[in-house]
Amino acid sequence: MAVKKAKKTLEAVAVAALEDIKAQDIVTLDVRKLTTLYDTLVIASASSVRQTKALAQHVRDKLKEAGATIIGVEGEEGGEWVLVDAGDIVVHVMQPAIRAYYNLEELWSPPTPLRAPVKKAVAKAPKATAKKPTAKKTARKVTAKKTVAKKTTARKVAKKAAKKVARKVTA
Repeated sequence: MAVKKAKKTLEAVAVAALEDIKAQDIVTLDVRKLTTLYDTLVIASASSVRQTKALAQHVRDKLKEAGATIIGVEGEEGGEWVLVDAGDIVVHVMQPAIRAYYNLEELWSPPTPLRAPVKKAVAKAPKATAKKPTAKKTARKVTAKKTVAKKTTARKVAKKAAKKVARKVTA
């Protein structure tokens, strides 16, 4: 129980340190089910290289004060993405463009289950009464049937005429 409280306090310390220097879009992810490397991942955005470095330094100092062991800090030279590794908690401070490109939130979020197949509610619902076709639809159907009938009778007549002509020519 004391270990969970310590982890929660480290997370709270890291988030408070980020909020002190106005970090943007702070996200905390519990990644215990995804990896054994660490338990909590904190991601935040900074508006400039200077702010990124200042946020990382402030987080590192506050975590040390809270009793965490800082294992390492990566990316302070460039300042676009700085990672502070404190063992059970890892803090990423990133520029918005870098954050959008790598999209760590999606990478480290637990997988969502595929959509369950939708049951056919129509089969269970009572059947609606059939509507009578409108006059226009009925007229179209009748016209279509007449056209087909005319075409077939015209073909039959043409075939009969062709047979008569063929008989006369062969005779």
